[in-house]
Amino acid sequence: MTTFKKAERIQSLPPQFFASLTAKVQEVIKEGHDVINLGQGNPDQPTPPHIVESLMEAAQSPINHKYAPFRGLDSFKEAIAAFYKREYGVDVSPEDEVAVLFGGKAGLVELPQCILNPGDTVLVPDPGYPDYLSGVSLADGRMVMMPLKEENHFLPEYGAISERDSREAKLMFLNYPNNPTGAVASRKFFEETVSFAKKHDICVVHDFAYGGIGFDGKKPSSFLETEGAKDTGIEIYTLSKTYNMAGWRVGFAVGNKSVIDAVNILQDHLYVSLFGAIQEAAVTALLGPQKCVEELVETYEARRETLIGGLKEIGWDVKAPAGSFFAWLKVPSGFSSVEFADFLLEKTKVVVAPGAGFGEYGEGYVRAGLLTSNERLKEAIRRIGNLQLFEK
Repeated sequence: MTTFKKAERIQSLPPQFFASLTAKVQEVIKEGHDVINLGQGNPDQPTPPHIVESLMEAAQSPINHKYAPFRGLDSFKEAIAAFYKREYGVDVSPEDEVAVLFGGKAGLVELPQCILNPGDTVLVPDPGYPDYLSGVSLADGRMVMMPLKEENHFLPEYGAISERDSREAKLMFLNYPNNPTGAVASRKFFEETVSFAKKHDICVVHDFAYGGIGFDGKKPSSFLETEGAKDTGIEIYTLSKTYNMAGWRVGFAVGNKSVIDAVNILQDHLYVSLFGAIQEAAVTALLGPQKCVEELVETYEARRETLIGGLKEIGWDVKAPAGSFFAWLKVPSGFSSVEFADFLLEKTKVVVAPGAGFGEYGEGYVRAGLLTSNERLKEAIRRIGNLQLFEK
């Protein structure tokens, strides 16, 4: 059989970090071990029943057995605008400030191809969601990493970016509440972002995947709440986390008209349209009862208290996340992040994601998800505590 050589753009893609992590975990599971997987970001709760019922009803409508409009149902785009007005007080035009996405990840990978020419510079958070790198690679862009350090509350320092890189940057990724650190952004930081972006003509892409998940009674801020934000970029929202619709692959981008237009043009060539019944169910999610979101946040907050409180009890010096469903935990001395993750898997059958998989500045940490029951979290803590790594 002939083996065809992969295109250079495919060969240049970074390794899929989570694919290799999953393969390693599956091997241990195949051996018959009871594995507690805190390493992935896959919501463990079902989609709320009223959303599922909406899909079932819409799927029976013959109109949804045909192609939906290329750029999405008007009703879905109008629901997105209503959602942003209700939740954030932001006015969004359904006609030209909304793009329907086939999941938030698709939008994040598409954006660099919409904005960059080969060699153009992109500012990327480090640590950060690995697929930012995939999109930049496909667009043949040049990455400049923005370190996210604990002493700066895991926010990038714009003053630390060189004048050349600031001047040449065409695109910048941000993500708050943050994956993997669980940090949140202040209104002041977003104001600084708009000022920096305007000064250097940088398009900001704010990945708001965890926008529905904030703790201690504090609601995460939308980038678009900031004056001038729509002049400087867009925000990408997914229904995966807020409504437990990860498998449904539905999200959207809102904001700057020129960027939204570019996304729509690219998607005109990549896809036909998102299944109409899923769009109708998404309308139900955005405009229907929001009690399910409140209950979900309460669940994650309770799990956060279980995990962080339990780890502190066994002597691990950890800090609670302010948002998202991840905890960012310092690795004990004597281990790299990969070594510690492998050690936990081998000795306790508890899975965490090594920080090095999220970038150079992720080294020294592991990420743990709040995506299993309190009982399983307590069992994970018990197993780790038995290692006596943190006893003083």
